[in-house]
Amino acid sequence: MWVTDPAFRDMTYLTRQASTCEVRGDTNRAELQRAIAYCRNGDALVVHSLDRLARNAEDLLRIVRELTAKRVTVEFVKNNMTFQPEQKDSMSMLMLTMLGGFAAFERDLIRERQAKGIALAKLRGVYKVGQPKLTPAQAHDLRERAAKGEPRVHLARHFGISRQAVYDYLKAA
Repeated sequence: MWVTDPAFRDMTYLTRQASTCEVRGDTNRAELQRAIAYCRNGDALVVHSLDRLARNAEDLLRIVRELTAKRVTVEFVKNNMTFQPEQKDSMSMLMLTMLGGFAAFERDLIRERQAKGIALAKLRGVYKVGQPKLTPAQAHDLRERAAKGEPRVHLARHFGISRQAVYDYLKAA
């Protein structure tokens, strides 16, 4: 999401999406609340698509109403829709409601297909979520080498894991 501030004529990047550590169905997303609180009279909130702003049609309508009440323009790039504070267009609100409903429906279908795919993969024994990347002996070796001062990047390359995984193994010790 981008908020354009006409006073400075620049774009302030707030967040590409809701924080990745938050639950998807949660409507109390900290970054979204921060973006809404940052918006002031005359600003424009530019969002890539409807589903990036809200999780369902009800939240979408509430957020757009809240922002336009603050005299903030809301623009959806992918959907080519703009909601101005002074604009009271019932056709646009109908389209917003319908598109929001379709987006929620599509999200539910994707979740269903994903759950079925995971269940089938588990039956075949190929779904291994949360499996450690290193054996206990390798993890011990990694910790010893890190304690001796070997750079984390070299450890990651040697063991074929990401730097973040190296830090995770060191933190778990």
